[in-house]
Amino acid sequence: MGSTTCPYISPDLVGMIGRQHKTTTLGFFLVILLITAITVQWMDMNILSGGFQRTSNSFFPEVSCSTACPQRTVLVPEAARTSESTEACPEYFRWIHEDLKPWKATGITREMVEKAGEVAHIRVLVVSGVLYVEKFKKVFQTRDMVTLWGILQLLTLYPGRVPDLDLMFELGDIPVIRKRAHRASAPPPLFHYCGDDLSHDIVFPDWSFWGWPELKIRPWEVLKKELQDSNEARKWEDREPFAYWKGNTKLSLARRDLAKCNATYQDWNARIYDVDWYREKRQRFNTSSLVNQCTHRYKIYVEGISWSVSQKYILACDSMSLFINPHYYDFFTRSLIPTVHFWPISENDKCRSIKYAVDWGNAHPKQAKGIGRSGSKYVHEKLMMKYVYDYMFHLLQEYSKLLRYQPSVPEGAVEVCHEALICSVKGLRKKYRLNSMVNNASESSPCSLPLPSSLQNLQAFLDKKSGLIRQVELREVAKENSSQAQR
Repeated sequence: MGSTTCPYISPDLVGMIGRQHKTTTLGFFLVILLITAITVQWMDMNILSGGFQRTSNSFFPEVSCSTACPQRTVLVPEAARTSESTEACPEYFRWIHEDLKPWKATGITREMVEKAGEVAHIRVLVVSGVLYVEKFKKVFQTRDMVTLWGILQLLTLYPGRVPDLDLMFELGDIPVIRKRAHRASAPPPLFHYCGDDLSHDIVFPDWSFWGWPELKIRPWEVLKKELQDSNEARKWEDREPFAYWKGNTKLSLARRDLAKCNATYQDWNARIYDVDWYREKRQRFNTSSLVNQCTHRYKIYVEGISWSVSQKYILACDSMSLFINPHYYDFFTRSLIPTVHFWPISENDKCRSIKYAVDWGNAHPKQAKGIGRSGSKYVHEKLMMKYVYDYMFHLLQEYSKLLRYQPSVPEGAVEVCHEALICSVKGLRKKYRLNSMVNNASESSPCSLPLPSSLQNLQAFLDKKSGLIRQVELREVAKENSSQAQR
């Protein structure tokens, strides 16, 4: 295999520059040590399976620690060239069509993409199977690097099958492309971690699926297994019969309001714990482990600045999830159904609504346990990393079909590869990347993308969700009226 290298990554890209060795002897010694350490960690990665487990038949070379990207030949498994998947994707994949609908008639031009660059943090390109990035502005923590890492894993899982791409990413919390500003023309296409009913942002899996080292949150495939073990260790009936939430109450008005539901002056059946992340960091996050938080029959989800990555962790606990009327969604949550996967909570009367939910659940334990189990099953089975990658694959495939030009690498973009993203970091950042690394190309195809929903079916689904929420609201009102009549 050739030995030509890509350009060094510019210093303003966090963590992507490694150190050059001062002497040949020292450099060789360090490379041997690093390769040995990485090999040991790979041997311990036995919880991942299938295409995510290293075998002797790997299509890709082992990582050699260098921040220079080696030249590679993309090899596509023979089975993948001809196979067609018979597995249907989960239902939430249908939202891909809805997210891309604004460009169905016009397509996407280079000018549209570059217009999105005015508000984007990074530009991401795939050209002939190689990943490139151009950075525009500073990103919070390492969201950009971890997002790029996730895309690299997709390219490894489905080599030669991801089309040439040119897309802009906004890596903040709040959707940017407002619908009201683009009523007369197609909006600029912008990828983002979440969306809402007022925006055109294209929803993409967030960075936390590959780990959040700054908060010591492990990659999703690893953490999901640990949460599953925790669920089996403490059954629903043996948990505290209250609603639990732990987080930063200062992030939003909704969270500050939720803090008033704590059992300080009146017991609303809620146990609310404020988190000071600076103190948690000093204590090495020993009191904020997500695995140790599946201890109550009910868990509360409340948005912060916008959506929160905590939603999947809350759902995964087997507890009945209490959602305080979300205004934002990520890629998998729009297909969740009230009273099936979660219990809706009024944002205007949170405390009373939470008390009603807990009282109802404790009086109907079989139904409450079933809702908790249904929500947990949804994320454990329909949000496996296999499906996260398949969602990315289909979203990018459908996006590429809309491009009206051939993507090319712009001046200022740099190549991104596994070597650069692994060898330029240490500690948890390196550990999480190794733990979430896709080691083999898949020999099977991605699941089959479902067809778009008709307008009639989509509206019927939305009406069904609204109707179920309204039923809960009416039951809460009836309970309150009955209580007042007895006073």
